Amino acid sequence: MEWLTLTIDGKEVSVPKGITVLEACRQHNIRIPTLCHDPSLTNTAACRLCVVEIEGIRNLPASCVTIATQGMVIRTGSDRVKEARKTILELLVANHPLDCMTCQKMGNCSLAQYAYEYGVSGDVFQGDKRELPLDDSNPFIIRDSSKCILCGKCVRACQEEQVNGVLDFFARGFQTQVGPAFNSKLAESECVFCGSCVAVCPVGALTERQMAGKGRPWEITKVQTTCPYCGTGCNFDLNVREGKVIGVTSNSDAPVNGRMLCVKGRFGFDLIHNPERLTTPLIKKKGKFVEASWDEALDLVADKFTEIVQVHGPDTLAALSSAHCTNEENYLMQKFMRAVIGTNNVDHCART
Repeated sequence: MEWLTLTIDGKEVSVPKGITVLEACRQHNIRIPTLCHDPSLTNTAACRLCVVEIEGIRNLPASCVTIATQGMVIRTGSDRVKEARKTILELLVANHPLDCMTCQKMGNCSLAQYAYEYGVSGDVFQGDKRELPLDDSNPFIIRDSSKCILCGKCVRACQEEQVNGVLDFFARGFQTQVGPAFNSKLAESECVFCGSCVAVCPVGALTERQMAGKGRPWEITKVQTTCPYCGTGCNFDLNVREGKVIGVTSNSDAPVNGRMLCVKGRFGFDLIHNPERLTTPLIKKKGKFVEASWDEALDLVADKFTEIVQVHGPDTLAALSSAHCTNEENYLMQKFMRAVIGTNNVDHCART
């Protein structure tokens, strides 16, 4: 690998050839704010918040699309750079609803974070504000186009990661929006509700409907776990507040799926606290099911298995495993049938 020598904020560093200035800075723990950048998506320089000052270049280029070159001298925190970033933020906030107190994204909003950091008040630029209708036509995603900053991350996630192409830009100038074709509702589009757009949205334009009003980020504990709906092994974070699961969010560090999830994995968590869910074993006594302890239920199953094997032989029993279980659980199931029961009558629902 060929290496380059750069000077960033007065410090000489080495970086691999072919990376962007933004990547070079982040490799050396130099923080640059971004709203439209995502490591897994193409770079578009839509927000311009990552501008830096480079000797020999008159303007302030966006670091996410500027390739680092040998000997480049970069300044990431000069007065000129800070003033440009503040102006960009002032322009964004000028046309953004300031309902942060009730916004579901508060505490996890990149725009609010940077506005606080750069001292942006929203009073510099005055003019018309977009007042677009709220799209809450489906049970999974709330789409508030008035809060959209047109970063395009949801568009790229839909097109590049999920390859659905449901979202895109439409209209021009002040009227520009992001949404399905002909500005139809999400519920009426070809959206499969994977939620990838929600996962990348840096503001409150796209939020999980089921989590609305149920807790702020600082009130929530995230517990990483494996999705039970199929055998793929996707990981996600359970969002827990006061001992109750209030939602699911994707985890970009998940080894199998990254932040991508299907509609069941991301939004199908309501069964956890469903009042009709069985939480204790039931055994039949005198023709009726009654609650029992786990020890009582397992002892009953063991006794019945033993009786059947002794009277009729092991091949009278069979086991069907499920893709909802982990590979390890399925392995233990077949080992139990072969080594303990003594039969090879084992099958799996995914085989069919």
